[in-house]
Amino acid sequence: MTVKTDISRFDIHDELTAPDESARLLAGMSTAGGSVSKLVGVLAGSPAALRAFARMRHELRGGALPRPTRERIALAVAESRGDTYSVAQHSRTARAAGLGLDEISRARGWGSSDPREAALLAFLKELFDDGGRPAAHLLEEAREVEWSDEELLEAVAHVALGEFQSLMANAAALPQDQSDPSVLPSAAAA
Repeated sequence: MTVKTDISRFDIHDELTAPDESARLLAGMSTAGGSVSKLVGVLAGSPAALRAFARMRHELRGGALPRPTRERIALAVAESRGDTYSVAQHSRTARAAGLGLDEISRARGWGSSDPREAALLAFLKELFDDGGRPAAHLLEEAREVEWSDEELLEAVAHVALGEFQSLMANAAALPQDQSDPSVLPSAAAA
């Protein structure tokens, strides 16, 4: 059954309503990981968009960056884009990855109490804010705390993945789960 709420601007597909090519992908995702998120349900309306998201996410999950770092990046991007759906989703997954509420709040503002993570996020924030041209010293500072080029390039790819997710979630106006206790007020308000 196709679901369209007062909030969602696009149909949220399942295996029965999605185009055939997307339905096969949704079936595989549900078999592998249980339920399919609303974002994936929306993306199913375009098999090419769903494939692009699924492939990039799959490849980056198997990369060199630890899960808490990936979640910090996703939280920062989602907060910067005003994407409440992804902030809620990544707040839950960040908690599951071992991040405390204070660290989740810091990550939403491109920060961390861990100096190594903070250096990476400072580089990525300027990349995000200044249209892809961060100052050279920020890259060097990240390298000085032992982020490898592989990890740095992968972190940039995670920013792109977060941007893709936030653009899609905001375009669809996906609802945020207001009852989730791990979702904190906006980092700007904190």
